[in-house]
Amino acid sequence: MIPSIEWTSNKVKMIDQTQLPHKLQFLEFDDFRDVAKAIKVMNIRGAPVIGVAAAMGVALATIEYKNLPKEKFLTKMEEAANIIRSTRPTASNLFWAVDRVWKIISTYPDDPKNLSELVVEEAKIMAQEDINVNKNIGKNGATLLKDGDVVLTHCNAGSLATVQYGTALAPVRAAIEEGKKIRVIADETRPRLQGARLTAYELQYDNIPVNVISDTSSGLLMSLGKINKVIVGTDRVTSDAVFNKIGTYLVALAAKDNNIPFYVAAPSSTLSLNETVKDVTIEQRDSSEVSNILGKVQIIPNGVECINYAFDITPFRLVSAIITEDGIFSPKELLAKYK
Repeated sequence: MIPSIEWTSNKVKMIDQTQLPHKLQFLEFDDFRDVAKAIKVMNIRGAPVIGVAAAMGVALATIEYKNLPKEKFLTKMEEAANIIRSTRPTASNLFWAVDRVWKIISTYPDDPKNLSELVVEEAKIMAQEDINVNKNIGKNGATLLKDGDVVLTHCNAGSLATVQYGTALAPVRAAIEEGKKIRVIADETRPRLQGARLTAYELQYDNIPVNVISDTSSGLLMSLGKINKVIVGTDRVTSDAVFNKIGTYLVALAAKDNNIPFYVAAPSSTLSLNETVKDVTIEQRDSSEVSNILGKVQIIPNGVECINYAFDITPFRLVSAIITEDGIFSPKELLAKYK
């Protein structure tokens, strides 16, 4: 897959994921406010790439404000950082990325005019790091896959959810590169259908065998022996659970009941191990995402309200292992490694 986001000529260029799979369209922004809006309305989505987009958004703000006196510059930059932080509350990568570039801004001793280049360069470094991390996740996770495996995934944690290559789909890509025959089953992932629209699109683009199923089918397919492994991504890992797209918890329960390994691909930037589930705000989005199919066809009676949590909580007891760029860890081992 082509990169989902790039920095080019002091602009942020990204794939408009709301147009997929019907149209491959790119957006370009030179204003951090537009990048923030793109994150909010999910033109770009997926925890790792949201982090890179956030860093690039802050970089755009440094360009806009670099001619201000330092005190005024810092005030305006704090406002910009808070706008970006407020876009989506659950994915830890967004906050990790803003904090990383903010450290450069807040400790820079000289005139802001020279600071912008440093922040832009840091955002570019973060983009390349994301690709490298994903490939290491793939290399590590491929050891868990056997020739002929059928892998279930939920939502989209592939190339489109990262700068390139993916997290949950990285082991699949790496295993195929090693010569193994792997097939993917993608949950459709209501209400925004990231599995049906995005996972299926990018796997077909790369000639990787894929089938799409309704979200309610995965348990049956597991019980029929048609799924060998489950690999999902994550938006945040606390000291006791994994936060991922709504529906992940039910997949994990079905996997546990059918003795199927449930793996989580988690770059270290998603780890928030100083927190527990009680510390995390789960994003609730507009009810129209549930009441309408992709905003076009209403499927419920007028006047009926919907509940639309974007993420759910999968406790560690349901997680077989967590795959990071550093290796494969049980939840207990993960805490010992990173906390």
